[in-house]
Amino acid sequence: MVVLKIIYLITALLLAVYAFNAWVLTLLYLKHRIWQRSQNPFDFSNPTGLESYPFVTIQLPIFNEALVVQRLLDAVTRFDYPLERLQIQVLDDSTDETTDLLRAKIDSYQRHGLNIELIHRYDRTGFKAGALAKGLSRATGEFIAIFDADFVPPPDFLKQTIPHLTANPKLGFVQGRWGHLNRSYSYLTAAQALAIDGHFGIEQTARHRSGFLMNFNGTAGVWRRDCIATSGGWQHDTLCEDFDLSYRAELQGWQVLFLPDVVAPAEIPPQLAAFKRQQFRWAKGSIQCLKKLGGAVGQADLPWFTKLQALIHLSSYLVHPLTLILTLITPILILNGGLADLHFPLIYLSLGSFGPPMMYAVAQATLYPRDGLSHYRFMPLLALLGGGVALNNSQAVIEAIFGWGSNQFRRTPKFNVASSADRWQNSSYRLPLDWRVLGELALCFYSIWGAWLVAVNGNPFAAPFILLYAFSFGYVGGQGLWDARWDMWDWLLAQLKSYLTPPVTRRPSVRPH
Repeated sequence: MVVLKIIYLITALLLAVYAFNAWVLTLLYLKHRIWQRSQNPFDFSNPTGLESYPFVTIQLPIFNEALVVQRLLDAVTRFDYPLERLQIQVLDDSTDETTDLLRAKIDSYQRHGLNIELIHRYDRTGFKAGALAKGLSRATGEFIAIFDADFVPPPDFLKQTIPHLTANPKLGFVQGRWGHLNRSYSYLTAAQALAIDGHFGIEQTARHRSGFLMNFNGTAGVWRRDCIATSGGWQHDTLCEDFDLSYRAELQGWQVLFLPDVVAPAEIPPQLAAFKRQQFRWAKGSIQCLKKLGGAVGQADLPWFTKLQALIHLSSYLVHPLTLILTLITPILILNGGLADLHFPLIYLSLGSFGPPMMYAVAQATLYPRDGLSHYRFMPLLALLGGGVALNNSQAVIEAIFGWGSNQFRRTPKFNVASSADRWQNSSYRLPLDWRVLGELALCFYSIWGAWLVAVNGNPFAAPFILLYAFSFGYVGGQGLWDARWDMWDWLLAQLKSYLTPPVTRRPSVRPH
């Protein structure tokens, strides 16, 4: 029991660090609220904001995106930027009909004089990082703009970002904010939008304006080509090549810029399994970056608080295995009186747990003064979602720490859904049932059992804390089953048909004598 007490205490304190850091970033954001977007503001409505237009290469990494590639190409070809100063690279690793769609679309654009090319790879070495590196070897632009397939950047995106790079030769990259194409599609997409707004509206803004290290988010940004080259280029030893390169660049002394007012809308995953796949990749990749760059951050010539914030940033997905540990041991400790003599039970750490909800509330209030309250009503669902993916993300973290599992870059499927009338359930890109839902449902029932036991054994006030785990895992597991209900029904029908169909017996042939 002593060992469990120590594990509980360490786990609870570490979780409190991450929770309180949400307070820190929110307060820093409010402190810098009046910060000017640039020391040299430009009139973006006037093309003369740029004395000359530098050559820009636009890279579009694609892998099996037949439903959204046309939307993406239409968006980037509408950029309000001189066409003769643009090169568009479609970096296609697809293995389905996406490539044929791209060829037809690109041929049409080329006939209209656009400098656009298809770079198709049959070997996905390095996955997205490998595709970006190959494209860079053939790029002619001084600056490299990158957009994933699910984004629809506005026509003035380059005019809002390139001037900052031309004005400051030490600026390595500019990152825009992610918007949402399908926020109102479902409760699930609304909850995810809330989380994305918190990350970009508060976390990224606070990090940048406080002089902390800040990551490139993989898309909706523009790099200086020299920055990529001098920072070691795109590397694929982690699943977060964007996180990796941006930190390497900043450790080399390059400056970065986040522009919260430059918004590129994107599609939010409408399928829970797709969201979990995305989270798995981000969780594993982030911890891989921690292993790769944590030592360099610790030894960097940076203020101690800047290094602390970088390490918290790199390790943020550790909250999921920590949550999983508390889920498993809290009922045991309460039943055996193990928390009675601890000075830091859950109730004393509750102030820290209000940090993330407060951060999301401030993000909504500042980003959407009129609609923020209606968006924030999904906060309880986001809380359940964040806790419920603990099993999924814990596996990712463990694989990263011990070097287990495949390092394959598994794409997040896109379905081109915007209104509630759009359907992803019949798409060939939908993901099959994630069998981790069995573990999530098992954790749900375990937590319900634990809450009941502690309640009937004289600790009724502890039961609600444990039930929060039950609701979180129950929601994620149940939603996963609901999303896959038709696939499971088809599977059951196939099994039933196989069972009821009598086996075909062949009569033995009689050879004539």
